[in-house]
Amino acid sequence: MFNKIIGLLIIIIVILVGMFIYVYYSMESDQSTTWEFHESVHDAGWNPDALEQARRYYDSINSTSAMAIYEGKVLFSWGDVTKSTNAHSVRKSFLSALIGIEKEKGGFPPLDKSLEDLSIDDNPPLNPLEKQAELQHLLTSTSGVYLPAGEESWGMRRARPNRSSHLPGHFYYYNNWDFNVLGTIYNQATESDLFEDFQRNIAEPIGMEDFQLSHTHYKYENRRSTHPSYLFRMSARDFARFGQLYLQEGKWEGEQIVPKKWIKESTSDHAEVPSNSLFDYGYLWWVATESPFSDLDMYSAVGRYGQSIDIIPELDLVFVNRVDSNRLTFGITRSSVNELQRMQLLQLILDAKRTE
Repeated sequence: MFNKIIGLLIIIIVILVGMFIYVYYSMESDQSTTWEFHESVHDAGWNPDALEQARRYYDSINSTSAMAIYEGKVLFSWGDVTKSTNAHSVRKSFLSALIGIEKEKGGFPPLDKSLEDLSIDDNPPLNPLEKQAELQHLLTSTSGVYLPAGEESWGMRRARPNRSSHLPGHFYYYNNWDFNVLGTIYNQATESDLFEDFQRNIAEPIGMEDFQLSHTHYKYENRRSTHPSYLFRMSARDFARFGQLYLQEGKWEGEQIVPKKWIKESTSDHAEVPSNSLFDYGYLWWVATESPFSDLDMYSAVGRYGQSIDIIPELDLVFVNRVDSNRLTFGITRSSVNELQRMQLLQLILDAKRTE
């Protein structure tokens, strides 16, 4: 009897917490929008039946929202695109944009500066070889520094090479140590805060509708590293706005927000990724190198569990996929969208573009 009562109390607590989270995020979400919408997907040049097939596939996987922007207008919007959820590794592409802005102004060091030049260390300390890693190596995840880092998945820890097993710049390994240290270097070099800079230099100028500084925080895991992770929560429609900024080569309403030259440089492939048959790596961006996506000059910001912003210049298209890992049940079900499912969804959407 006692066990039944405890079990019932646990169920009630879970329900109440779930209701609180739902109400909290619902209060944060504003359903109004400044996005323009295509009145007819058919008139915009897309096959409605094919898009409906894509929608059915979307419903069959664990995506919780998706959005496509075609020629600057919303083509479709599925799920709650206003809810700000964990951006996961898409955060790294946000930092790439900030680095480009500061590099243009002279506020970020040259990319050939080494960790030793920048007085970067950790606990345990870097050895002489590791200190020779340069900023360009951090940006391409080829530093050769193989130390524990915050926000590492089990798979990342398992795949981490032995220390000093590769020279800086010679081996790609998706390395949160590199990415987190770039955040530290950004804040030190600019004497600023990357979250505040993102709000001031990107979110506000392009009119992000849901972004707030309260949706960001540094996560310190000092038992792993002295360098914190920089975490963002963001809505699907603000993901789309960031993607549209890149599609427009960094320009928004006549103002150059992110330097055009940096967008070209950062979204070009710089590091081969042998384990990925579709993408290589740029400067904190994934760059399509195989057909059909490479034919469309596609590049992507990708995060854990199925987060993505796909920029497709040849079609004047931005596609966003989200998986809400804030959900109370997420940690229990581990619901996610894998890369194969995400790319299948994107392919179905691309197949809906009429060519006549």
